[in-house]
Amino acid sequence: MKAKAAIFTEEKKPLILDEIEIDDPKEGEVLVKLEASGICHTDLHEMSGKANNPLMPAVLGHEGGGIVHKVGPGVKGLKEGDHVVPLYISECGECRECKDPNTNLCSALDDTYYEGVMPDGTTRLHWNGKDLYHFMGTSTFAEYTVVPEIALAKVRQDAPLDRVCLLACGITTGIGAALNTAKVTHGSTCAVFGVGPIGLNAVQGCNLAGAEKIIALDFHDERLAKAKEFGATHTVNARNEDGVKAVKSMTDGGADFVFEATGNVKAMKQALEATRYAGGKCCLIGVAPHGEEISFAPRMIIAGRTLMGTAFGGCKGRTELPDLVNWYMDGKIKIDELVTEEIPLEKINWALEQMAQDAAYRFIIKY
Repeated sequence: MKAKAAIFTEEKKPLILDEIEIDDPKEGEVLVKLEASGICHTDLHEMSGKANNPLMPAVLGHEGGGIVHKVGPGVKGLKEGDHVVPLYISECGECRECKDPNTNLCSALDDTYYEGVMPDGTTRLHWNGKDLYHFMGTSTFAEYTVVPEIALAKVRQDAPLDRVCLLACGITTGIGAALNTAKVTHGSTCAVFGVGPIGLNAVQGCNLAGAEKIIALDFHDERLAKAKEFGATHTVNARNEDGVKAVKSMTDGGADFVFEATGNVKAMKQALEATRYAGGKCCLIGVAPHGEEISFAPRMIIAGRTLMGTAFGGCKGRTELPDLVNWYMDGKIKIDELVTEEIPLEKINWALEQMAQDAAYRFIIKY
């Protein structure tokens, strides 16, 4: 099958728009006709030259929503016509991690996921007679993609795929960081360092949890205003004042729950410093450039702070993402407010440039 795609061939260079060949799904795999894909900063990070050994050429993208077009042998839980959201963290239900209620990670695809191939070690994507790598097991910057069944969440058919596709990463990660990983409590104090798309949803998660005070910190006043729409009670422009001191002054020495959503190691350290001792929790969400490290005095932890991280907001995608879709359909969570613009695939490089300048929240590619 032929399909239009955006192809990543070189760091710090625009994606190449061209036609690719897509194989039929093999054992346990599903061919998905994508209706829409969000553009995430993780895609931008992969292209930036700051990622660790990016695979090229590849089809990037991991915030997709689509319809099952064809199922391979052995697929039991999906059929043609089902609506699905590809997952960059699979859920096989059988591995040690899947059976652990305290994590959403899954080791079933570890051996091939990081190699950019399908479970049998080969690719389903080809361009000009050469193999293309899969990205995060999803590759949603194409009209069609092949994904293992265990990395697809089936969602209700009345939910708009051009909105719930965003649950494949940013929204779920932010909300889940608050609800699943840190487990924000009712009446608590919270602070979020960086209120881009993921940080806004950490704010939204804290609001859903019933936090009494939610402090949003960022360099951009427009983003701070947006954070108020998502539930922030206080805002701090960290370009103009010391963010750590501001949080401490508003929370009697430190917030109960602090989230970092910038990927900046300096902000990560500040987030920990803004967390109260004797029980405060600091959750790192952002992805730092490869090779960068964070350092802090051991007393910061000895004094009773907990430093934690989250991947996909602790969400077990196949079983729990459909609930978030229900929340959206019931008006409980915001998605529409994050959409900057809907675009055709042909405008993807322009959209990536806008995101590199922090000039957008989410662009939606409509196929």
